Amino acid sequence: MAIQRLLIANRGEIAIRIARAADELGMATVAICSEDDRGSLHTAKADDLHVLSGVGAKAYLDIEQVLAAARTAGCDAIHPGYGFLAENAQFAARCAEQDITFVGPTPEMLTEFGDKARARSLARDCGVPTPQGLFEPSTLEQAEAFLASLEPGAAVILKAVAGGGGRGIRVVRTPKELPKAFERCSSEAKAAFGQGDLYVERFLPRARHLEVQIIGDGQGGVTHLWERECTLQRRHQKIVEIAPSPDLPEALREALLDASVRLATAVGYRGLGTFEFLVWDSPAKGGLDFAFIEANPRIQVEHTVTEEVTGVDLVQAQLRVAGGASLASLGLTQDRIAPPRGHAIQLRVNMERMTPDGAVLPSGGQLTAFDPPSGPGMRTDTFGYAGYRTSPNFDSLLAKVIVHSPEPDFAAALRRGRRALREFRIGGVPTNLEFLHALISRPEVAANDIYTTFIDDHVRELAAAAEAHVGGLFFAQAAESESAPETAADLGAAAPAGMPVSAPLQGTIVALSVKVGDEVPAGGQVAVIEAMKMEHVVRAPCSGVISGLNVTPAETVFEGHPLLWIEAGEVQVEAAAAQAEPDPDHVRADLAAVLERHALTRDEARPDAVAKRRRRNQRTARENVAAVCDPDTFVEYGPLVVAAQRGRRSLDELIRTTPADGLVAGFGTVNGSLFGANARCLVLAYDATVLAGTQGREGHRKDQRLFELAERLRTPVIFFAEGGGGRPGDTERTGEGLSFHYFARLSGKVPLVGVTAGYCFAGNTAFLGCCHVIIATRNANIGMGGPAMVEGGGLGVFSADEIGPATMHYARGAVDVLVEDEVEAAAAAKRYLSYFQGDVAPGPCADQRRLRHLVPEDRRRAYDIRPVIETLVDEGSMFELRGGWGHGVVTALARIEGKAVGIVANNPMHLAGAIDAEAGDKGARFLQLCDNFGLPVVHLCDTPGIMVGPEAEKTALIRRACNLLVAGANLRVPSCTIIVRKFYGLGMIAMMGGAFKAPIFTVAWPTGEYGAMGLEGAVRLAYRKELEAIEDPAERKAVYDQRVEEMYQEGKALQKASSYDFDDVIDPADSRKWIVHALQCAQHTGEPPGAHPFIHTW
Repeated sequence: MAIQRLLIANRGEIAIRIARAADELGMATVAICSEDDRGSLHTAKADDLHVLSGVGAKAYLDIEQVLAAARTAGCDAIHPGYGFLAENAQFAARCAEQDITFVGPTPEMLTEFGDKARARSLARDCGVPTPQGLFEPSTLEQAEAFLASLEPGAAVILKAVAGGGGRGIRVVRTPKELPKAFERCSSEAKAAFGQGDLYVERFLPRARHLEVQIIGDGQGGVTHLWERECTLQRRHQKIVEIAPSPDLPEALREALLDASVRLATAVGYRGLGTFEFLVWDSPAKGGLDFAFIEANPRIQVEHTVTEEVTGVDLVQAQLRVAGGASLASLGLTQDRIAPPRGHAIQLRVNMERMTPDGAVLPSGGQLTAFDPPSGPGMRTDTFGYAGYRTSPNFDSLLAKVIVHSPEPDFAAALRRGRRALREFRIGGVPTNLEFLHALISRPEVAANDIYTTFIDDHVRELAAAAEAHVGGLFFAQAAESESAPETAADLGAAAPAGMPVSAPLQGTIVALSVKVGDEVPAGGQVAVIEAMKMEHVVRAPCSGVISGLNVTPAETVFEGHPLLWIEAGEVQVEAAAAQAEPDPDHVRADLAAVLERHALTRDEARPDAVAKRRRRNQRTARENVAAVCDPDTFVEYGPLVVAAQRGRRSLDELIRTTPADGLVAGFGTVNGSLFGANARCLVLAYDATVLAGTQGREGHRKDQRLFELAERLRTPVIFFAEGGGGRPGDTERTGEGLSFHYFARLSGKVPLVGVTAGYCFAGNTAFLGCCHVIIATRNANIGMGGPAMVEGGGLGVFSADEIGPATMHYARGAVDVLVEDEVEAAAAAKRYLSYFQGDVAPGPCADQRRLRHLVPEDRRRAYDIRPVIETLVDEGSMFELRGGWGHGVVTALARIEGKAVGIVANNPMHLAGAIDAEAGDKGARFLQLCDNFGLPVVHLCDTPGIMVGPEAEKTALIRRACNLLVAGANLRVPSCTIIVRKFYGLGMIAMMGGAFKAPIFTVAWPTGEYGAMGLEGAVRLAYRKELEAIEDPAERKAVYDQRVEEMYQEGKALQKASSYDFDDVIDPADSRKWIVHALQCAQHTGEPPGAHPFIHTW
């Protein structure tokens, strides 16, 4: 049934547009307005007016009040326009309950498309591509995980599940930005649409935004009216729209149109709707690709350009469909829709001022002049008129300038648009006319070489061009008649005596602190103005008496509006009383409460917990943190959080018993006196006195935050891991735990130092095991599961002391450094980290001539390689890692002339220095560590080769021994090799990075002896038949010894040097000189730290 009387539930230009269309269809119209919006032109363009109670947008959003207005006015239909209640499914449902026709889709369709996540799901069901992202309302943790899953440099975009218009949208490029952006998007969405849910998708940096206009009759008929180019946006809000897209390939156009029709048909769509897509250049597809992003189930601001190029009055069509007409009866079936004629452009004219840096500030005041452009192909939809006083309570859109050129050349439409903007005369209120002119004058716009952030990327250039605008095409006097909002000067003689006090900004008066006759001191408070949800105090510019007031509370004022007048003079109230200088030692109540809460987290407030640690001869978590950090440098993050157990315990109890949720964490400097700016370090310590050191929700949220910061700031980490794993007793559980993901991701980026004492199980052990070095006290017990988990798995009943003793782990290579107590552990952590923090002043070293005598003259005599290392390096600088395991090689950090190096040395005391499986693993992992963090490597070679034999092969020797070869051959840092004695076979090759000439230098000591394999074995192999032919054992041995001696003489370093197999045979006392040469090379070669994606944990 055709609509008879229509209530227009909107304001401004769209309300006027609807009123005109309805009037042409013979419908009576009723306008509505809030109490503060009576001056808007739409109130005069309908047959009747109903004034709503309340001010601002809140009145237009009052469902029951709008419905009551419709009933009172006898309306049988309501048109919601766009914004306000246009996409409110509850409002549409209430209209149906009242037998009032809602001009738009059904409530079910509004729900389907109003929830953008559900709309994405529908698209997937219809085979329409969607962007990579999360299609359900997402938590911050899920958004963080999605960003982390993308390749480096990729960004995401947060979007409100409900609503549109650019609200609740943020692009996030780094993990750091995400929490704040998520919070702001959610609050903005909740304020604008009543729902704060967000979803996240991959941001496509150079994408275009296109949309397809759809109309459906709800009876099975669906028609598209071509597409619009909506790419020119400022901060995700459209500012210029074009129909059709000037350069869209036909195949892509057809794909977009087909996808839109399929989506609308799938739900039996009724009314006007827009289906929006991103389009981007896809190298994988060799051209443009597209994805559906959302649907807007309502009329759009930019419907005008579609009307211009198709000749279809969309508002009238919408009203007729709402009245029950089919598309066939309206002549709007697809076969009746002609191709677009020419091009149309809509330019949104906003009330705003732009600063030189591109920032946008709202403007307002009274329109002293308002002459829209006119002529062929020019249309202006607006509610403005000369004399209209604008309201800051509504959107800044003042007018829409729409130009149309029937020419196929897009440039013709742009020329008409520039002309229209120059003809538009607006006085009294600053607008963006010049900015729009500068924008559509850009050559990129003419070529349609644009993308969604084009304006944001060029905003400074556009602002500068707007400032230097070419001027308007109207009489120059127009500028003289323009005026700002009312000022004190405007009042003239009517103004009270004295000095005016004007509004410093646009806003609402929330308090007047004075009345006429009051004395005020200079600087005293006279009024409070609320703007952007912040209260701004207005102070007296001088002392005196209030002589007049010009405003009342709740009144909206513009910048410069006179608020009151002061007759200057001496007053009894002293200025000091108004703005007394505060006592810097005074502690306000709010600060006292904060200090008290912080005090409860300190050890002094927990004597029982401290006593328990003392009984175990252990430090507290805070004492361990203090032991590694330089004094007064530790800045703690999240000390006031408590365990997430509010469902079972009171907040007061949690504050007392679960400080920091059992995780002391923050940043401090370590070894700051040596390394200055490079000393910054993230330090974390699980507190075993808080719920047995278990890991709670808030602690994980805290460590996730800090791990992300450590990655971004490239900050080393010292982690005191003690306690259990996940805490089963927490009652509030939300989001996905990403702590282990973030921490493991640090592996190749920053040094990770793990320290443990006492019991360390499950989750704490996982953190510990990810570290590059594990430092453990002898009394520590470390296990991937504690006693309860072992028993729960049916594996037996064990005490905590029986699971994973540190001494066992040290003997098996899992613990790198074994110490007596936490005092030594903290010292070891600081010392280990120092090698990765930088150089120190050159230290003393032993008499290098001692090196001449540390290798026995008897070539078959074993010796300890450690004294060789200790003599070679700076005194006291050798720091051995994994000394309890992999005895075939010694791996150690050290310094030579103050520069940090890594040393890999064969150990003749174990298998004569042969490289077995454990030695291969140990050496290779150490080389990877050095390589990743820029430490040059010194190889001390004394090996008879790689271990052989049936038992050795059972250890996966072929893989594990070759670890050392692969790691050495791929070093990016400078390396050098000193042949101390034996350099035999493949073991020798592994100690040189694969070849004699691979290191920066390879030199030998006089004791060096070469062999393609062990000399004794080589003789037995080469002379087997000759030796077997000698019957006399004594003679056979003599021949054997002779052959070995011959091979020894041939393989002596001095002999091999004559054929330049390596660089030199040197006096051992000169070894440091050679190494210093290599370290000087290290300053100019190699790659920066972080070359490996991660450091192998084994």
